[in-house]
Amino acid sequence: MNFIFLGPPGAGKGSLAVKVAEDYKIPHISTGDIFRAAIKNQTPLGVKVKAIIDSGSLVSDEITCELVKDRLSQPDTKKGFILDGFPRTIPQAEMFTTICPDVTVINFQIADDVVIKRLSTRRVCKKCGANYNILTLPPKTEGVCDECGGELYQRDDDKQESILHCMDVYREQTEPLIDFYRKKGQIKDIDGATQTAQLLEEFKKLFPAE
Repeated sequence: MNFIFLGPPGAGKGSLAVKVAEDYKIPHISTGDIFRAAIKNQTPLGVKVKAIIDSGSLVSDEITCELVKDRLSQPDTKKGFILDGFPRTIPQAEMFTTICPDVTVINFQIADDVVIKRLSTRRVCKKCGANYNILTLPPKTEGVCDECGGELYQRDDDKQESILHCMDVYREQTEPLIDFYRKKGQIKDIDGATQTAQLLEEFKKLFPAE
């Protein structure tokens, strides 16, 4: 039950990962979470990462892989894990193969126009951070959070120009991973345009819980 979730922004990776993590009792791990935890706990790697980030530099593939390796050595990963946002590049994938060769990659296939529509209609509460979608999950009152009455707004990275930029970066850096893992026979394609509940059912058929 070792999974890598791969797909462009807005493909539904995070939503499905939360559900799979709950049902399969395995951790949903993102590199952002790993970085934040290492920095907060002031581990030797965390101290190194903080210094790199504070200097305005990018964390190297080697250090990123070391952080992931350290996270996967923790007891909660014994039954498996979901990696979301890692690996991002071919060098990271090659390094990760030496850390954990037995992994299944879930490739979320989704058309560009669906991603743009899904992300550009997302709204977030300024006060409590609750998420809405004006098409699929609208608030009861337009522009007002159901939970706390706060104002809903559109994040800058949910605006069309930002979405298009993120998709370009994904294609350039991360999409080559699909070929990398397909050649290894480690990839399963699923339809990212499907709603999360239906996707979860499809996932359970592909990977029945032990």
